[in-house]
Amino acid sequence: MKAYKYVSQLLVLLLAFSTFSTASDSAREINSDANGALSEFYNEINGAEKYLSKAKGYVVFPDVNEAGFMFGGRYGEGVLRVGNVSKSYHSITSGSIGFQMGMQNYALIIVFTSDAALNKFITDDDWETDMDFSIAMAEWNSEEELDEIDFGSNMVGFVFDSTGMMGNFTMEGTRFKRITPDID
Repeated sequence: MKAYKYVSQLLVLLLAFSTFSTASDSAREINSDANGALSEFYNEINGAEKYLSKAKGYVVFPDVNEAGFMFGGRYGEGVLRVGNVSKSYHSITSGSIGFQMGMQNYALIIVFTSDAALNKFITDDDWETDMDFSIAMAEWNSEEELDEIDFGSNMVGFVFDSTGMMGNFTMEGTRFKRITPDID
């Protein structure tokens, strides 16, 4: 009976992720959700608005879903902004095998602090994180001013507005693919 329970949970998980990959928001929805995520980011983090104003660009994934039970995956859609102007739309995906269990939903902002990292992201329609352009995940004391911190990386990721629980968070092997959402 236990095996049946685990197999059925795995099937539900796989079905959920197959619908994630086919569900595409419109450009208007992605921008609206990204604006909401940015407002939340500015409210939660001291100096966030000033930090983003100094960035070469940033990509906002306002609604990333991640789940796993032995097999895991992540999916979300977002917008690349350069100078506060929406330039292109992207999906974020990853898959993993190994001990893991849980589900979570969160917002993710990846800040490009160098022209090289931003240009690589712009020119590659299907890009995977690698050793040359790994993403430093930011951890800071909420009392610190974000715009005064040097993370020492070409790209810095911020996870916030998280619900649910997963065992760990990594960007290793994450794929970013350019998408063309509906214009409505």
